[in-house]
Amino acid sequence: MNGRGQNFNDFMKEQGLFEEAHELAAKKIIAAQLKQEMDNQHLTKTAIAKKMSTTRSARDNALDPEFNTSIETLDRFACALGKQLSLTLR
Repeated sequence: MNGRGQNFNDFMKEQGLFEEAHELAAKKIIAAQLKQEMDNQHLTKTAIAKKMSTTRSARDNALDPEFNTSIETLDRFACALGKQLSLTLR
């Protein structure tokens, strides 16, 4: 490890932390966007769970970045809000 002048991303990669941190950040962004849209539409936890045909706890898990939520579940959540989940490969 060089320390001075080292790019933070390079440091994180060197430490084996970059992928995990990147994934967690992406999940937090998606969860925040879903929560914001729920608030914008004045939907309760129960209402969105009903639209998703699932339980409130499953809905809570979908908004928890630490939980291993599937893309399918996030897509169902977005659809229940009248939105489309979009993932890109760069």
